[in-house]
Amino acid sequence: MVISDAIQYIGVNDHELDLFEGQYQVPKGMSYNSYLILDEKIAVLDSVDAHFTEEWLERLKEKSDSRRPDYLVVQHMEPDHSAGIAAFMETYPEAEILASAPAFNMIKQFFGTDFADRRKVIKEGDTLSLGTHTLTFLSAPMVHWPEVMVTYESHEKVLFSADAFGKFGALDAEENGSAEGSESTAENRNAEGNKAVDTWIPEARRYYIGIVGKYGMQVQNLLKKAEAFDIRMICPLHGPVLQEHLEKYINLYKTWSSYEAESEGVLIAYASVYGHTKRAAELLAEKLRERGCQEVKTADLARTDMSECVADAFRYRKLVLAAITCNADMFPFMKTYLNQLTEHNFQNRTVAFMENGSWAPTAMKNMKAALENCKNLTYAESEVHIKSDLNEESLAQLEALAEELVK
Repeated sequence: MVISDAIQYIGVNDHELDLFEGQYQVPKGMSYNSYLILDEKIAVLDSVDAHFTEEWLERLKEKSDSRRPDYLVVQHMEPDHSAGIAAFMETYPEAEILASAPAFNMIKQFFGTDFADRRKVIKEGDTLSLGTHTLTFLSAPMVHWPEVMVTYESHEKVLFSADAFGKFGALDAEENGSAEGSESTAENRNAEGNKAVDTWIPEARRYYIGIVGKYGMQVQNLLKKAEAFDIRMICPLHGPVLQEHLEKYINLYKTWSSYEAESEGVLIAYASVYGHTKRAAELLAEKLRERGCQEVKTADLARTDMSECVADAFRYRKLVLAAITCNADMFPFMKTYLNQLTEHNFQNRTVAFMENGSWAPTAMKNMKAALENCKNLTYAESEVHIKSDLNEESLAQLEALAEELVK
């Protein structure tokens, strides 16, 4: 990945990983990004996952033309970005390590030392001159760990954004959204840039909601700080470098972090065993489309990646929850789903309910209870109560719900 003559990419791609952070499916792998700034002084920003330490050090040596780095900047202590710290400090005993005070506490926890004789504690607004390039450090606590710093480089106007603006997927797995565009015409470049943004969004959304989504206020605080800087490029710790159409990427982060919907559409998330609840969910989707609702998506919670279902609940304005009663409660996949939603600060949405029970139905009551601590939820007045299978009464309820949702 080409950034500039002075700023070099020295990250790695992981195609062996199946679950990121032990829970998020990553069928297209993952990138662990690290950056090298070559100037009168040389700085390295972050390391990589432990499985790739040797590859990372070799790449660092190659890209620096065997010049020895002066600084290692640690923005984030999560092990997929910090595992190479000890190896770096051993390989370059003359180098200094820069990190926030909370980060140095974690460094000692992970490595048994905080490199007290070679460390520099950085705080909000501190700067580091490398020659032509100057780094300014901004505190970003709880985006999404407490020790996080991000770094602005003023000469090339680059924001090194830590885990903000990250994305699932290895960089060599597909066209990942590095928005360089076409060399031909402005129209082509704009079209290519829009395509890059569209390509970036789904896995960036899933990454944001899953990894950072709980901390919307903290992300908003960081975005306000970033507004003071002229940013021409964003270099995250996962995913592609973002070089054009930055306003679109930043506006998406503003939307996500404020818990507003991207779309006025409807997500129908269902948990079904014998197919009756599934049929009701699909019929509701059909009736919504007939009434002109252009964006309707159904999700089988037992078979669709749960993190995608969670991300879609934040994507759409309206959510319909459809579940059977199981063991005097709701079906386990629905229980997991609602736990995930509340854990990630689900709010500001319209929610509707459909339940199915052959006897003593309790799914709806328990779904509502699971959401009782969520903020600013509006509940649809129309509810669908299915007794085993759809009948005349429940079909009428379904029609009424469809009519209410499109209004």
